[in-house]
Amino acid sequence: MKYLIVGLGNPGVEYKNTRHNIGFKTLDTLAKVSNVAFNTAKLAERAVVKHKGRTLVLIKPTTYMNLSGKAMNYWMKKENVSIENTLVITDDLALPFGKLRLKPKGSPGGHNGLKDIQEVLGTNVYARLRFGIGDEFSKGKQVDFVLGKWSDSEEEQLVERIDLAIDIVKAFSTIGVQRTMNDYNSK
Repeated sequence: MKYLIVGLGNPGVEYKNTRHNIGFKTLDTLAKVSNVAFNTAKLAERAVVKHKGRTLVLIKPTTYMNLSGKAMNYWMKKENVSIENTLVITDDLALPFGKLRLKPKGSPGGHNGLKDIQEVLGTNVYARLRFGIGDEFSKGKQVDFVLGKWSDSEEEQLVERIDLAIDIVKAFSTIGVQRTMNDYNSK
């Protein structure tokens, strides 16, 4: 069974370790602990991880956040992965820092990456793992916050939260979205 795991973020060193790139950071960690490397491919960096008989195709779109749907759609077709076996990992301002919430569908909630995915795919029914980044910014400073680097205390806490996110990705591929939500959404 094959799964497409899409980490949202922006390419380039200037965006590395920003809150908006938590999808990339999560997949980078999963690849590292699985001893695989990302390779440059069409519209994305791509790596393949094996887990309990499943093939997880990890992609980090190189299209920039607001064109993520183009890369996701291309790789769903290229890898012949159904939308039910696709999971998007994204940052979320509406969740407190470190809170992880798996959902089988939902609105983009103002997130440009999710908005583009919904427009390209023509549906909002695809699994997404929302990674809370908090909303600790003053009025008019949302973009600076989202594209800002993690604080030192956040960096320390991220290790455990990213490990949990990886557990959620693996569970999604083995027990499905509903059971994974039941097991992990309260952690």
